[in-house]
Amino acid sequence: MAGLEPLYAWARPAISRPQDALVCGIHWELIRHGYRCLGTGDQPGPDERKSELLPAGWEANKEVYTLRYKSRDDAHELLLKAITLEDSMILNVMDRGSQKVVDVTLAVADYINPEHLDDFHKVYKNTEKLGTRIASGIIAPLGAPAGKARKEPEPKEDMPWDDNPLRLPPRQPMGTRAPARPSPLSPFAVGGEDLDPFGSRSGGMIVDPLHSGIPQPGIDPSSGIPGRLPPGAVPPGARFDPYGPLGIGRPGPDPDHLPPPGYDDMFM
Repeated sequence: MAGLEPLYAWARPAISRPQDALVCGIHWELIRHGYRCLGTGDQPGPDERKSELLPAGWEANKEVYTLRYKSRDDAHELLLKAITLEDSMILNVMDRGSQKVVDVTLAVADYINPEHLDDFHKVYKNTEKLGTRIASGIIAPLGAPAGKARKEPEPKEDMPWDDNPLRLPPRQPMGTRAPARPSPLSPFAVGGEDLDPFGSRSGGMIVDPLHSGIPQPGIDPSSGIPGRLPPGAVPPGARFDPYGPLGIGRPGPDPDHLPPPGYDDMFM
């Protein structure tokens, strides 16, 4: 509660009992949340000005402490009445603009050490709890002043690609290279099929009628090959290596009939 110590030192001559010290702490919590004190009593007095200090005569009535506050942006004006009741204090606060009223009850012994009124470092206890009660019971229900600085959320660092559940995964694992594919515009791609024994590439120059893309009927040797084998000559499922031309249904020439390399070279 930075700032409460000089305030308490200034108000110490007027503090004679634990309730006075508690009102001083409540006053400082309102100051921290953007309010300034106007004076005492229900009605405004002459030449009132906003101040962080307690007004003169704030402790005169030991049964009911009456203080008025206004926010720095003039949007809220509060009338605070701290009513003492045995070992407790009831805070009755009204926003004069909206006429909204809230009440907070505090146990004096929870926040003040009555035997240490002369020592600021020992007189208050549970200051964080006191601040929470004032914020949740008074500030939040009546509305925080607009001029009060609010803590902005810290910017989050960019999450790694793999850790962000809202980001679509890459098409391929990061750090790997895409498989090389021959460019259709590359002159070296021509004839690539002839160099690929697995037939996974395109661009070959040798035309094989059986692999030209036209569906060809399968040959079942057990059903007979017209002009070559009668039906039943080959047992069903037996391994069979056909010989000779496979019939008139074969389109085009056999690739084995192509001339060998260097056919036209007279020196070979």
